[in-house]
Amino acid sequence: MLYALILAGGKGSRLYPLSRTHTPKQFLKVVNNKSFLVNTVERVAPIIDKENIFVVTNEMYKEKVKAELSDLNGNNVFTEPENKETATCIGLSAVKLLKKDKDAMLIVLPSDHFIEGQQSFIETIKNGVEIAERRRGIVTIGIKPTRPETGYGYIQMGDKIQSNVDTYRVSRFTEKPNIEVAKDFIITGNYLWNSGMFIFRADVILREIEKYLPQLYKNLTEIYKHVGEDDEEEVIKEQYKLIEGISIDFGVMQKTRKAYVVKCDFIWDDIGSFTALSRFLKQDNNNVRSDNVFLQDSENCAVFGKKNLIIGFGLKDLVIVDAGDVILVMDKYRDQEIKHLLNTLNEEEQYRDFM
Repeated sequence: MLYALILAGGKGSRLYPLSRTHTPKQFLKVVNNKSFLVNTVERVAPIIDKENIFVVTNEMYKEKVKAELSDLNGNNVFTEPENKETATCIGLSAVKLLKKDKDAMLIVLPSDHFIEGQQSFIETIKNGVEIAERRRGIVTIGIKPTRPETGYGYIQMGDKIQSNVDTYRVSRFTEKPNIEVAKDFIITGNYLWNSGMFIFRADVILREIEKYLPQLYKNLTEIYKHVGEDDEEEVIKEQYKLIEGISIDFGVMQKTRKAYVVKCDFIWDDIGSFTALSRFLKQDNNNVRSDNVFLQDSENCAVFGKKNLIIGFGLKDLVIVDAGDVILVMDKYRDQEIKHLLNTLNEEEQYRDFM
C-alpha cells in the first residue's frame, strides 16, 4: 500500500530568528496563510488516503503537529526522542510501517518546500511510484537548476531508463558544492538539484541501510521487534542513544546502486535560508522587503519586518530580520553560516532564552 511520510522534525536554524526551537520553519505561514506542513499534506492528499499520511517529528513538536493537522489521526504522528538526522528518522518510520504492512511503499516529503504546479507534481510522484515498485529501487525527484546554488545537493543523471518519462539512473550525488563547481554543473547540463523527496518500498530502503549503515540497521532491527509493544517508546529512546546520526544522502544515496531520478517540470523551492525566503518578498528596486519597511539609497538587501517600522538608509548586501524579541542584521552572502552563529550563541547562557 502507498503511504506518505512527511519529515517535520528539523529546527530550521538557518531561518533564525523567524524559526525557533519551539516554533521551527515547518510551522511558519509564508505562502497562502497556511503553514509549510499543512501545504505539504494538502499537496499529497489527492493520491494518498488520509489514514495513510504519516508525519515524523521530534517529540517536542508532537502536539503542534496534531494541532496543525487536526483531522490527522494522532497515531499517524511518529516521534523521535532526539534528532539523529534523516537516515534515522526515515529508518524508524520504515520499520514502523513495515510492521504494519510488509508491502509498504513510502513517498518521503520534507515539510518545508514550496511547489507550484500541483498536477505536474502528482504525475511525477505517480511515475516515481511505478519505477520504485517495478525496479525495487530508490527514486528521487530531481529539479532542473536555474542558478548555481551552493546550498543544495546535486544529482548527476546517468542512462535514461524510460523513453516516455524523464527518468535516469543516478550516476552520483554531490552535496552542496562551492560556487565554481555549481557553475560547472549548470554548464554541463546533466545535473539536477536533489529535492530531498524520495520514493521507495520500506523493505528496500532497510536493505540498503543494512548494507551501508549496518550499525543503524542493528538499532532499527531492535526497535522493529518492539513496535506495537508496551515498551516500544522505551526501546526507541534506548536505541537512539546508541545511534550516530547521518543524513540519508551521505549514508545511503551517495553509495547505493539502486538510485533513480525522475526529472520534474513543476516549480520548486526549498525554503531553507533567507535567500530562499526572500524570493517571496516584494521587489523594491533591487531590494526585497516585507511590509513596514522603507529603504532609500540601499541595494541588494532583504528586509523582513514585523510590527515595527524598519528604515534602511545607505545599506548594501544585508539581510535584516525583525522577529519581535530578536533583530538579526547579517551579511547577505553568509546565510549558510547562521548555524555556526547559533552554536556560538548557545554557549552563552544569557542568550539561550532567545533560541
